[in-house]
Amino acid sequence: MKLKSIALAALGMSLAGTAAAQSSVTLYGIMDAGIEYASHAGPDGSVTKLVSGGKNTSRWGMRGVEDLGGGLKALFQLESGIAIDTGRLDSEGTLFDRRAIVGLSSNKYGQVVLGRTFTTTYDFMLPFDPMGYAPNYSWATSSTATGDRKDGLFSRASNAIRYDGNFGGVKLGATVALGEVAGSFKSLSKYDLGVGYSAGGFAAAATWDRQNGAGTSTTPADATDYIQGIHAGASYAFGDLRLYAGYRNYKRAFTTAAASQRSDMYWGGASYDFTPAFTLYGAVYKQNIKGGSDADPILFSVRAQYALSKRTTAYLSGGYAKARNGQNVSLSRDFIGYANNQVGVTAGLQHRF
Repeated sequence: MKLKSIALAALGMSLAGTAAAQSSVTLYGIMDAGIEYASHAGPDGSVTKLVSGGKNTSRWGMRGVEDLGGGLKALFQLESGIAIDTGRLDSEGTLFDRRAIVGLSSNKYGQVVLGRTFTTTYDFMLPFDPMGYAPNYSWATSSTATGDRKDGLFSRASNAIRYDGNFGGVKLGATVALGEVAGSFKSLSKYDLGVGYSAGGFAAAATWDRQNGAGTSTTPADATDYIQGIHAGASYAFGDLRLYAGYRNYKRAFTTAAASQRSDMYWGGASYDFTPAFTLYGAVYKQNIKGGSDADPILFSVRAQYALSKRTTAYLSGGYAKARNGQNVSLSRDFIGYANNQVGVTAGLQHRF
């Protein structure tokens, strides 16, 4: 009886360990804050302020996975942006503004998720921005240098169905976001397709996306017919040196007689690992605005970062932006400009958990 009890106890412990290995829930996040000086930050001049997310947007989230067997897994993820300087949510009134998804993943066929998620374009193009979409200072996602326009990348979508698959060196992606307008499948719907390739030190990707307006709907009123983006990016690594290049073609058409808004964004840059802990980044972003203000702004951006540990990094970033023809320009993708040039410097600290 004693031997039998020991055997049953050992079997129970074994089964418990197997169950724990098959399912997991992880709490994770990025806490990033810095001190920024920016010239021409308002009508009265420069400003020094505490900023949240100078290198990466501060966030916290939970993700989980359950092994269903046969190479199939169930997954979920909830992620919320945080403003470290105030403790508020990035999006007031929306708790999980960054991600709220549930889905299935197959080792053979790829992954499908449902909910609010980052788009195919966002994730496929991220590896080709030297500054990694940093709020301080990158224009790869968008720029406010065009006044009230944001000729930007299609970043996130609600009511979305997203697929991702990796087949050798080729990856495929697609996102469909339902507009949920009664009587019209097209109104407010969004579509996104992407293809990528990697081999050795080389990687490349291209995407196409379209965001439809509300059409004839007056709830809400919307004069946008559609917004279309075409992106391409490439990178190549030579040992500790990596080179980057990216491109965006943007078009916004209207249901009214208003002229379409068009622009091209080009960027290039490099990163170099001087040591396993110390890395230097540099990038140039140039926007060609077709018609309108003819501001054609340019941004020069650099960042030095030092890893204090596997989770904690100190960084120093600098940026200089300038626009043509006396037009206002901003280093930030979120704030308007007050002069035809702006200088910014940010010293920050980031911790990942």
